[in-house]
Amino acid sequence: MNTLVCSAPTQLAYEHRPTPTLRPGDALLRIRRIGICGTDLHAFEGTQPFFSYPRVLGHELAAEIVAPGDATDFQVGEAVTFIPYFGCGTCIACRRGLPNCCVQMQVCGVHLDGGMTELLGVPAAALVHGNSLTFDELALVEPLAIGAHGVRRAGVQPGEFVLVVGAGPIGLGVMEFARIAGAHVIALDLNEQRLDFCRSALGVTHTINAGDADVAEQLRHITHGDMPTVVIDATGSQRAINNAFQYLAHGGRFVLVGLQKGDISFSHPEFHKREATLMSSRNATRADFEHVLHAMHQGLVQPTTYITHRVPFGQAKDVFASWLDPATGVIKAMIEVE
Repeated sequence: MNTLVCSAPTQLAYEHRPTPTLRPGDALLRIRRIGICGTDLHAFEGTQPFFSYPRVLGHELAAEIVAPGDATDFQVGEAVTFIPYFGCGTCIACRRGLPNCCVQMQVCGVHLDGGMTELLGVPAAALVHGNSLTFDELALVEPLAIGAHGVRRAGVQPGEFVLVVGAGPIGLGVMEFARIAGAHVIALDLNEQRLDFCRSALGVTHTINAGDADVAEQLRHITHGDMPTVVIDATGSQRAINNAFQYLAHGGRFVLVGLQKGDISFSHPEFHKREATLMSSRNATRADFEHVLHAMHQGLVQPTTYITHRVPFGQAKDVFASWLDPATGVIKAMIEVE
């Protein structure tokens, strides 16, 4: 089978690998769609934490079942996605129902070889029924679940002002599920094209360019002087994260969905006087996947509008680097495997 391997930062090459052997407890999938996310791009450029090379990237996946293994309620040929975070089942997090932050976490496409290949074996317990969704839609369930999990971590309530920092695919998912939770969404990004997408495609009323000199003043105006009670970072940018502390309302919550390699720096007195809450949001749970599937079936989100670039698997190597360039206008790139 043909497999695209990232052997080192900025180095991609196709390899011919043997068909995987079906292990006990696994299901065998034929990959049909591979969504490209920030993790893939950061791994390619060499800035992704918790990463080693060589690695087969890809965890936003849609597939059809070749062999269901122990998953007796799944059928050969069925369209599926799967939860690409494999917990150990025994650590403190797993025992408390938090496999998304397992101590021994193995993420498909990060710690383990992922879906930029034709056939892939995954734990049968991770499978998720497609339930009539298209391959394009199924490949977008995982990034939306990341956003849904961040919103759930924040405990977003109806009527709250939620500032989402970063209007990439993960940030868009955060905005969608904050809206579904009843919040007033504010989008903050340096890229005016992405802010325009938030307005036109997602119906986000309040958008701010992060390069403006008066971001804090604009936020005060939008929130009637209160500032946002929830700030969610989806950039993974150290500078953006550090700056965003100043945008938080007293009694507010700051949730880090984005991930960067360095240290966070903020004023303790300013944070303390707000009695603010800082938390991370890692991966997603099956409950988040089910929430996303329900929202998609109800028409509450239209994720295929995010797909701006599409390429056959055999051409992915040649165009991958271009998706790092903001000038290409990429929001979500999709690789098709036929």
